Amino acid sequence: MIGLTAGRIQRIVVLGAHCDDIAIGAGGTLLTLARPGLRVDALVSSGGGTEREEEERSALAAFCPGADLDVTVLKTPDGRLPAHWDEVKNALEDLRSRTDPDLILAPRTGDAHQDHRGLAELVPTAFRGHLTLGYEIVKWDGDLTTPTAYVPLRDELAGKKVELLQRHYASQRHRPWYDREAFLGLARIRGIECQARYAEGFHVQKMRLHLEG
Repeated sequence: MIGLTAGRIQRIVVLGAHCDDIAIGAGGTLLTLARPGLRVDALVSSGGGTEREEEERSALAAFCPGADLDVTVLKTPDGRLPAHWDEVKNALEDLRSRTDPDLILAPRTGDAHQDHRGLAELVPTAFRGHLTLGYEIVKWDGDLTTPTAYVPLRDELAGKKVELLQRHYASQRHRPWYDREAFLGLARIRGIECQARYAEGFHVQKMRLHLEG
C-alpha cells in the first residue's frame, strides 16, 4: 500500500445528510486533525430545530476540540433530500462563497441512502477542484465496498470516537446497529486493509497529484 502525506490542513468542510453522519463516517479523522487554529465548517441537511440539532452541535464540538467550528443544520425532512435539491444546493453554494477548504469530508456517491447519495452528488457542483473524501456508514442496506483511501486511527482515538458517539447521540442508542461492536468492528477491518490496527475508509472520485522528480 502506498502512503501519501497531505500538507498542513488549515480549513475543512464537513457535510452530512443527517445529524450523526459526520461523526459516524469521519469522527476519527476529525479527532486526528483537530487542533487550535483549524477551521471547520459543518453543514447538515436535516434535523434543524430538533433535539438532533442540539446533539449534533454538542458532538461536533467534542470531535473538533480547539478548532474554530461553525455548524449549520438545515430543516429538510429526513429521507426527502431529492425533493429539496435546490435548498441544499443553495446552502452548499453559500458555504462555498465563505470558504476555500483544503479538505472536504462528505458522504460517498455510492451510498444506498438517497439523502447521503444526493448530498454526495451535489458536492462537486459547488466545490470544484477540492479534495473530497467520501466516508462510509454501515447500515442494513449492505452497501459497503472497498475504500480507495484510508486514515489510520491511533487506538485511543478509535476508542474516543466510539465513546463520543455513545455520549452525544442519545436519540440513536435504541437502534440495533448503533453500538461499540459495529463501529470498532468496521474500524478494525479498515485497519487490517491498510496495515494499521484501526482506520476509517474513504472513497475518492478524483485526486490531483503534484509530483516532482
